[in-house]
Amino acid sequence: MIRSMTGFARRESSGPWGVLSWELRTVNHRFLDLSLRLPDGLGALESPIRGRIQAMLARGRVDAWLRYQPAAGEGLRLNSALALELHGIGAELAEIWEQPDARFSSFEALRWPGMVSVAGTDPEALRQEALDLLDVTLSELQAARAREGESLGRILNERLDAIAALTRTLREHLPELEAALRARLQARLADLALQVEQSRWEQELVFYLQRQDVAEELDRLDTHLLEVRRTLAQREAVGRRLDFLVQELNREANTLASKAGDAAMSLGAVELKVLIEQMREQVQNVE
Repeated sequence: MIRSMTGFARRESSGPWGVLSWELRTVNHRFLDLSLRLPDGLGALESPIRGRIQAMLARGRVDAWLRYQPAAGEGLRLNSALALELHGIGAELAEIWEQPDARFSSFEALRWPGMVSVAGTDPEALRQEALDLLDVTLSELQAARAREGESLGRILNERLDAIAALTRTLREHLPELEAALRARLQARLADLALQVEQSRWEQELVFYLQRQDVAEELDRLDTHLLEVRRTLAQREAVGRRLDFLVQELNREANTLASKAGDAAMSLGAVELKVLIEQMREQVQNVE
């Protein structure tokens, strides 16, 4: 079952430590592009958070936003050891640069990850709660992407059915096309008042028909359609493969249009291109 790259999920968790909430938004992107926003004090979670998201999502632009509201009445606690260490580093830099005034300001120091935490809150428990809540939110996001993917799958299969029906119609038209081409060639020779030997006539006819023959393109279209259906049934991310297959379908439709020997074949090729373009638009949404 395919999944869409578009989705949204938001989950919230509350406890003695306050309120945590995750918001995840995903849209189309060629690769996995993650934008992560974390509150002060939880910056150390960036690496495990990225690992969890990358394990769940294969493609798409992902905006992940973690919010944290401490419980009312809980005061802030300064990480004194980190503050002293940062102050020492600042002094060492000022000495190296020979700029005595080049020190960290208090505001800059407070923005340093881990400098401020909520008094009375176990930092490790808070971090674990944030990761657990992320897992739940990711599952909800995947469910939303799967639901939209199911709709995309129905649309794509409808287009595949229409293309398959059209190729059958065009294939049934081939004998009629060949007869029309034969008659056209005979008419041209008659207009020129040429007497052509039977063997030469057959050679010219074969050459003429080969130039207009589209059976091979129709066969390749059928093969590509089968591969698209097989790909749609897979469980892993298949968006890139579907994109490639749609390009191949379009290539055959273009060749069909260039070799079309009559109005019916030409119109059929145009309709094929319309259906394939509709597929291409939808495939851009597939993970």
